[in-house]
Amino acid sequence: MDKLKYERELNVKGFKYVCGVDEVGRGPLAGPVVCAAVIMPVDDIIDGVDDSKKLTPKKRVCLAEKIKEKAIAYAICRVEAQVIDKINILEATKLCMKNAIESLGVKPDFVLVDGNMTIDIVVPQQSVIKGDYYSYSIGAASIIAKVCRDNIMDEYAAVYPDYAFEENKGYGTKKHIEGIISAGLCPIHRRSFTKKWQSR
Repeated sequence: MDKLKYERELNVKGFKYVCGVDEVGRGPLAGPVVCAAVIMPVDDIIDGVDDSKKLTPKKRVCLAEKIKEKAIAYAICRVEAQVIDKINILEATKLCMKNAIESLGVKPDFVLVDGNMTIDIVVPQQSVIKGDYYSYSIGAASIIAKVCRDNIMDEYAAVYPDYAFEENKGYGTKKHIEGIISAGLCPIHRRSFTKKWQSR
């Protein structure tokens, strides 16, 4: 499969700087949503770039460093739990993607967006279902976003040790739920995701 299909087609149409954007962390009960925007060269491909969920943590970290080194431009942004609770996770994700795109050091002339979302940007865009699998640029974005968010949750694990964030990254695992039941909610929990435990 040609993971550069979208990028090459856009290059032929005259779009030089094609950006891929993806998010990590829409589903967890705690922590931020993290988005990355990446413009990758199409003539110097990194082997192994794929949907970040299909890669081992060690492989993701290795690829993330290579992506950052080779990227024409990249940016990573986060939106915290309090904002997610205020505007909802979908709007928070769109805001995070928009912020990442607008933070790029090189302005993209076309954006490939993972999923079926439309971002509030002036640059032309196209949604790509399962984009982290089908698009090289989106796959690269998914990897650096995932590594960034995992690191954030590892840091929170040291601050809030009751929830095993180092293992679950904020997702609702058995150990995480047990931590909520015994210790209550901590400041990085998404209140809109954890209503059933808020009386505890």
